[in-house]
Amino acid sequence: MALIKGGTPAWLVLANGKVFEGRSFGASGTTIGEVVFNTGMTGYQETLTDPVNFGQIVTQTFPLIGNYGVNSEDSETPKSHVSGYIVREWCNAPSNFRMEDNIDNFMKQHGIIGLYNIDTRSLTRLLRDQGVMNGMITTEDPNGNLEALLQQIRAYTIKNAVSAVTCAESMTYSGTGKRYRVAVYDFGCKKFITESLLQRGCEVVMVPADTAAEEVLAQQPDGVVLSCGPGDPAENSQAVSNIRTLAENGVPMFGIGLGHQLLALAMGGKTEKLAYGHRGANQPVIDLASGRTYVTSQNHGYVVVSDSVPEQVGRVTYVNANDKTCEGVSYLTANAFGVQFHPVTNGNPMDTDYLFDEFVERMQKEAE
Repeated sequence: MALIKGGTPAWLVLANGKVFEGRSFGASGTTIGEVVFNTGMTGYQETLTDPVNFGQIVTQTFPLIGNYGVNSEDSETPKSHVSGYIVREWCNAPSNFRMEDNIDNFMKQHGIIGLYNIDTRSLTRLLRDQGVMNGMITTEDPNGNLEALLQQIRAYTIKNAVSAVTCAESMTYSGTGKRYRVAVYDFGCKKFITESLLQRGCEVVMVPADTAAEEVLAQQPDGVVLSCGPGDPAENSQAVSNIRTLAENGVPMFGIGLGHQLLALAMGGKTEKLAYGHRGANQPVIDLASGRTYVTSQNHGYVVVSDSVPEQVGRVTYVNANDKTCEGVSYLTANAFGVQFHPVTNGNPMDTDYLFDEFVERMQKEAE
C-alpha cells in the first residue's frame, strides 16, 4: 500500500478567508460548494455518489482514503453529486478482492475535483467551531486574487437541489413475490432503499420528486416511501403539499432523511439547520420506547425541531445521543412514520434494518 506525496499544487479557500494549501487529485479545475465533514472510516465510494451530498465539498476526517479501491457495484447512484472532495492522504495501491480501480481514476472519470495533503483535523475543528461554510477548491493560485474569489464563494448557495438529483421519469423495479406495490418519491434516493424493499418482496415504482399525489394514488400503491435527499427541506413546498394529501388519504408512509423532514413539515412541524450536521456511519441514536442505542449512518445538515410537531399529531421516537436532536417521529393522525438516519445503507451499520419490516407490517395491516 502506497501513499501519494506528489501531485500539482491546489488550494482550499474558505468563506472566512482561511486558505489551506495542498495537492490536487482527481479532476483538475475550480469548484465552489458548502464545505462539510464526514466521519466515516469506509464508504468513500458511496459518499462520492450519494445525492444527499449535492452542492457540497466533503472532507473525510479519517486520514487514509482509497485503501480498498473502487468497483462497479458500490456506487449509490450512477454518477457523482459532490462539488469536491478533501482527504488527508489517498492510496494509489489499494488491496481488496473486489477492487477494480483506484479512487483517483474514479474521481477523474466522474469529474470530481479533489484536494489532499492538508491538515484535515484542523479543517474539521474549524467547521465544528464556526459551522459549515462555503469554500472553493482550485488548482489556480488564489493568493493574487483572493478578495474577488471570496466574493464568489460567499455568494454561493445550494438551490433546487432535489430537482437536480431526482429521476426524470417513473421507473418500476420488480422483486420476487410482488407482495406489495410501493411508490418511492425520489428526492435523491440511494439504491439501498430500493434493494431493501425488493428483498422484502415489494414491487417498487420510483417517481420523480414533483409527481402529484393524485398521480401516485392512481397507481394504487400499498405504501409510499419518501426518500432521502439534499438541500433545505423548506424549499420543497410542492412536495410538502403532496405528502399532506397522501397523509389525508391514509396510505402507509415511511420517510427517510429528507423524506422524514418533509413529512414533518407536512404534518405541521418545523425544520432548522444544524451548525455542522451529522455525517458518518457512527452516529448513536436512542430509541425512546426501549431505551436501546443504535449505531446509525447519517448524512444531513437539517433536522426536525423536536417540539414543533403538535402532541396530538405525532410523537418523537428517536433522538441523537450526542446532541439530543430529533431522529424520528411516529404520527398519530396519519399512517406514517419517519427517521432521520439511513437504515441499512451500503457499507454501514445494519442495526436499524427492522424499520423496513415495520413499514411492511403497516402495509399488511392496511391490506387486512
